[in-house]
Amino acid sequence: NITQKELSLRERARQMRKSLNENLISALTASNLSRQNQLSPSHLIQQLRSCKDSDSAKSLHSNGIKSGSLYDTFTTNHLINCYVRLQRIDLASQLFDEMPEPNVVSWTSLMAGYVDTGQPRMALWLFGKMPECSVLPNEFTFATVINACSILAHLRTGKKIHALVELLGFQSNLVVCSSLVDMYGKCNDVDHAQRVFDLMGCRNVVSWTSIIAAYAQNAQGDEALQLFREFNRLMLERPNHFMLASVVNACASLGRLVSGKVAHGAVIRGGYDSNAVIASALLDMYAKCGCVEYSDKVFRRIQNPSVISYTSMIVAAAKYGLGRMSLQLFQEMIDRRIKPNDVTFVGVLHACSHSGLVDEGLQQLESMHEKHGITPTAKHYTCIVDMLGRTGRLNEAYELAKSIQAEANQEALLWGTLLSASRLHGRVDIAVEASRRLIDSNQQVVGAYVTLSNAYALNGEWETAHDLRSQMRRTGVQKEPGCSWVEVKDSSYVFYAGDVSSCSRGSEVVTLLRELEGKMKQRGYVGGSRGLVFVDVEEEAKEAIVGLHSERLALGFALVSIPKGVTIRIMKNLRMCRDCHEAFKLISDIVEREFVVRDVNRFHHFKSGSCTCGDFW
Repeated sequence: NITQKELSLRERARQMRKSLNENLISALTASNLSRQNQLSPSHLIQQLRSCKDSDSAKSLHSNGIKSGSLYDTFTTNHLINCYVRLQRIDLASQLFDEMPEPNVVSWTSLMAGYVDTGQPRMALWLFGKMPECSVLPNEFTFATVINACSILAHLRTGKKIHALVELLGFQSNLVVCSSLVDMYGKCNDVDHAQRVFDLMGCRNVVSWTSIIAAYAQNAQGDEALQLFREFNRLMLERPNHFMLASVVNACASLGRLVSGKVAHGAVIRGGYDSNAVIASALLDMYAKCGCVEYSDKVFRRIQNPSVISYTSMIVAAAKYGLGRMSLQLFQEMIDRRIKPNDVTFVGVLHACSHSGLVDEGLQQLESMHEKHGITPTAKHYTCIVDMLGRTGRLNEAYELAKSIQAEANQEALLWGTLLSASRLHGRVDIAVEASRRLIDSNQQVVGAYVTLSNAYALNGEWETAHDLRSQMRRTGVQKEPGCSWVEVKDSSYVFYAGDVSSCSRGSEVVTLLRELEGKMKQRGYVGGSRGLVFVDVEEEAKEAIVGLHSERLALGFALVSIPKGVTIRIMKNLRMCRDCHEAFKLISDIVEREFVVRDVNRFHHFKSGSCTCGDFW
């Protein structure tokens, strides 16, 4: 018989076996769950590609460590790319440093991360460390570091990298060469950009965009437009929005309305008219071509205008003398809760200055810091000096100018502004001081000499003005020649003061101008009444004869070449003189036509004997 003790022992053994089985099952279950939670490398990579935030990326990072997936360089590179995409360059750099043998993809990814987060110098430093680790760059590495040079405008470093490109045999690579063209363009070395482009065996829309942008960014708009025409003639690919933006900007700098409209047509055909960058470029182009109403139409079609779009439109209205419109746009921007930046306020203050809105301008200056948290800089105070000076408050303008600390270029703009205002209002004392500061700093020397000579002449101090002019000749100081140009159909015609011999249809133009001058005199016009014998860069030399200033030659040509009913648009490289300004007003009434003149400062729209500037410029 089984005793009670044996039964007890058997029961205990059964219980122990049951407990062991349960523990084993639990352990196996936990092991299976752990294996399920640990992602395979392919699954981990898939998750990293779709990762949307840094917390999730960190979780996947942790999972990769537990599963051992990050011992694989390929998988680790995907994690670096994930951190870079999420702008976590700190975590990407830390992970890179922990890699036993990072490859070229690892190096390139981290460099791209530094470039994307506004640290191009770190990208260049990292590139310099690659040879120490015996890792050779690939085409994407070169494209990344060349882009870093573009951002920094480091031409010398860019040329060194170009030499390395040649040494390692990437001189025919499409990606690398397109980056080089872009870099040279941004470093203002268009000749090198063209050489690289010419040697490219294969080109695509990116390389064409780079060379067009290189010319457009370096004030060579004609060459940019010529390349765009060549691109279209070859029918290689459809232009992208970056190319079209460069073309539109080239048209803006040249004041080419016809070409600008052609580019606008290409924008519409390409479906880019809703693109914010393109819209802002078009807005600026129409404004610089004297079509502020077209600018407004483009602006109103932007669904969600940004601070850039609003600023561009504010400046456009300001240049056209529509100060109230600029202020309305600014208020509309604030009402829509779009935060203005420092450039916006430069536009607003510029608008107040060019429209004589002194009280409004001073209020806007005060509101910058109080309402918008923006500290005024020398640029903003220069606008205030200009505003006070234009309205004859020279003493206040002078005191403010003396108190402003500015860098050399901005200081030159400041004192140049005060110099023009003091000459305009006959304040020779302030003109002398402003000129001295400009000449001593070797900034705007030509303008300083000649504007001061004008101030003396206007004040009746002819001998002093003559001595200053003689000093200019002895020191070899020469003023910039004034020129104007007008666009007829798809061609531009350039005119220089007094140069009738090279003037298209010269005899017709001179005959017409003489007829018009006779009609103006019947209305009381007296040419050259201001007695400006020594004229500055803003007003062409009287010895070239006032009646044959470049803008008058351009106007005469336009009147005989452009049919009635079409607005005549003239561009001028200098400031329009007061004598020509008066003449244009009278001629607009005599011939019953509208003229728009863009000079170095602003637009003048002449119609029925008056100008939009209200004789205030």
